[in-house]
Amino acid sequence: MTTASPTTATLPYEGLRVIEFTHMVMGPTCGMVLADLGAEVIKVEPIGQGRRGDATRDLLGSGAGFFPLFNRNKKSIALDLQSPEGMEAVLRLVATADVVTENFKPGTMHKLGLDYASLKALNPQLVYVSLKGFLPGPYEHRTALDEVVQMMGGLAYMTGRPGDPLRAGTSVNDIMGGMFGAIGVMAALAQRDKTGVGQEVQSALFENNVFLVAQHMMQFAVTGKPAAPMPARISAWAVYDVFKVKHDEQIFLAVVTNTAWDIFCDAFGFADLKTDPRLQTNNDRVLARDWMMPILRERMAPFSAADISAVFDQHALPYAPITRPQELFDDPHLNATGSLAVIELPDGRPSRTVLMPLTLDGQRPGIRTSPPKLGEHTAEILGQLGYSQAQIQALSQPCNNAIADE
Repeated sequence: MTTASPTTATLPYEGLRVIEFTHMVMGPTCGMVLADLGAEVIKVEPIGQGRRGDATRDLLGSGAGFFPLFNRNKKSIALDLQSPEGMEAVLRLVATADVVTENFKPGTMHKLGLDYASLKALNPQLVYVSLKGFLPGPYEHRTALDEVVQMMGGLAYMTGRPGDPLRAGTSVNDIMGGMFGAIGVMAALAQRDKTGVGQEVQSALFENNVFLVAQHMMQFAVTGKPAAPMPARISAWAVYDVFKVKHDEQIFLAVVTNTAWDIFCDAFGFADLKTDPRLQTNNDRVLARDWMMPILRERMAPFSAADISAVFDQHALPYAPITRPQELFDDPHLNATGSLAVIELPDGRPSRTVLMPLTLDGQRPGIRTSPPKLGEHTAEILGQLGYSQAQIQALSQPCNNAIADE
């Protein structure tokens, strides 16, 4: 089992304190990026009134991986935000913070007195990040989910077959929206270094989705022709497809330049195709796809995926096996490069997780702590804020009574 060694060098955001009021994917992703880069990210989880922390702790099915992936390297403090005492503790905590992040429905933080205007008065240097469905405007009152904005933002149309819109196979807008929130934090911190004051940062699912499909919008602007869904598109490249080969295996093959076409034809003995006057340029081959691709599919079918991979690898041609997510745990490249690191799942079992896809001075930002148990750091953090043991015990219980100063 490959593990990532804890980073020994000082991480970029070591010493930065982030208070996180988030759940699901978008908000926790923002905090995870900052946490992986060294920030102390304190996740405030609500208790009381039937709440037991971040609801993603208990999700099943496609949501079962949310909490363990997006909440590593964080601390958890559990408080009853509906009680005056719990709110007082939160405000004390915010007063010590550099960054606050939240991704609740519009108006929720205002009702709690935890909106930017309220907290700015308490802490003028605060960078406040709101991660929403929509940026302020006509749609801001709507409840958004990743799938909602994929449908209304053109991504599902582009992914599915004509007349059959299909969401992407992962939470692309939640994850990227969280990343843009983190980028906004970085920009705001750089600005704070110059001005001495914080600011509000906003990131949104819908606008993120529109950014993803902007290339297709600009395709229309340039050509005057609407972009077709990806399965029905006119490809920019002649050979850029999944092939079914020996033993019903599948493999993706790409031959995207004239030089690559010559190499491909030579490697597989397709001299007739290489010299065919109708197939001399990439654009010629794009226009010939209707009759060319059936020929290529028939000729490639007798080869095994392993044999094709070996030839493409030898000649530096792009190819890819069709891989299922769980198979990536055994990927030799990921294991050799330390891309997978050991964590402890919430139920105590060990597992591996995926690190951020970047290096800093040749090192991957690693796992310092596994995803926290609910309220795991409540006593530690409240103690730092000056609370006594009796007060901490009372605050750790929902619907507590008023606490006398000690």
